[in-house]
Amino acid sequence: MITTCAAALAPRIALASVPFELIAQPVNAQILPAGDPATPMLGFNGSAPGPVLRARQGDTFDIRFLNQIDEGSAVHWHGLRIDNAMDGVPGMTQEVVETGAEFEYSFRAPDAGTFWYHSHNRSWEQVAKGLYGPLIVEELTPPDVDHDLIVMIDDWRITENGALAEGFENRHDQAHQGRLGNFARALVEPNSPVRLGDRVRLRLINVATDRIFPIELEGIDGKIVAFDGMPLPNPQAVSNLILAPAQRADIIADVTSDDQIAFVFPTRDDPYLLGEIPVEGANTTRQPSEIPALPPNEQKQPDLDNAVVLSLTMQGGAMSRPASTQTDIWAFNGQSGLTDTPFHRFERGQTARIRLVNDTRFPHGIHLHGHHFFEVGANNSLGAFRDTAMVNAGDTREIVCVFDNPGKWLLHCHMLGHQAAGMKTWVEVA
Repeated sequence: MITTCAAALAPRIALASVPFELIAQPVNAQILPAGDPATPMLGFNGSAPGPVLRARQGDTFDIRFLNQIDEGSAVHWHGLRIDNAMDGVPGMTQEVVETGAEFEYSFRAPDAGTFWYHSHNRSWEQVAKGLYGPLIVEELTPPDVDHDLIVMIDDWRITENGALAEGFENRHDQAHQGRLGNFARALVEPNSPVRLGDRVRLRLINVATDRIFPIELEGIDGKIVAFDGMPLPNPQAVSNLILAPAQRADIIADVTSDDQIAFVFPTRDDPYLLGEIPVEGANTTRQPSEIPALPPNEQKQPDLDNAVVLSLTMQGGAMSRPASTQTDIWAFNGQSGLTDTPFHRFERGQTARIRLVNDTRFPHGIHLHGHHFFEVGANNSLGAFRDTAMVNAGDTREIVCVFDNPGKWLLHCHMLGHQAAGMKTWVEVA
């Protein structure tokens, strides 16, 4: 059973090119409701989730990462199209940061939007234990809203005494849906009241290691204006919203309830309230208006006539016949885990059209580092510009990507239990 509650994140940190220390360390977090035991976890700067890192588009993040946990770690800046050396993937872009050591990250934020940061060493365990936080890049001209709110959605597997359950490498979990929690909540920052009639920006981030969250929102009337940090040319209705692990959705909406904004997780049984934002008072000065699109980030137009055509087939897992060449629970194209040879080597600027084929009994959220891609819609139209695509069991989804960021880039399932058990590969851009 999933229990629900809402709480505030740690205070926001505005960077604006000021060097900042980000310290991974053991913490105690009040995940369960007040009065229940605190949960020993991992976190950044004394909290789990970590602090909100915030800058403006074009600013540089200078971050000194210090590792004070008892195993190696590193930090990945999820969704940011940055230099390969700063991507935070041990064994591919940097060495693991051992206990007591540090690493200097410095990168420009080219895109405005909603991003996040998290451990990328033993991520299926370290992220589950709390090593993550939101990263916000503000537009040079932000939209006209009364509140800009971050909503991080997570679940945890917690024992009766408030501790995180062990078994982070449970093979049964990895072969099925991954490590699903028995307790879920939406963490809202800042967790302060809004007013009836206010216009709000809600930055939803699914930070769960494995759980897909369908989300229903009550008490607002608005539009989805961005997916995975990238603005939609035409804002769309807030309906049938489903977020795979690592996916984000920005919503701009007007508050229509005089009680609360509610984040609801529909289930086969009764819906569960993940969290709420209280509504107090009324805004009598704001006039109703259309919700405009956000200013676009740069998108290189794909060369579809000369695109290389590839297929990436997901294989393995429970209730499926493994490929003859796979060596772990999951595989891409018959290969489990990373090899010396990439999935493909691209010339810089080359366009690829990739068929993501899910030949398994479970959905997968496929994340590409260092790039965004277009999801191909009906009639070969180019849809949302994303960094993580959810492909349901038995389905095929096409993406189109301009590989213009040089380096070696990870490509993996962001159900982190699936990644741990073989569903990962890499590409190289010359």
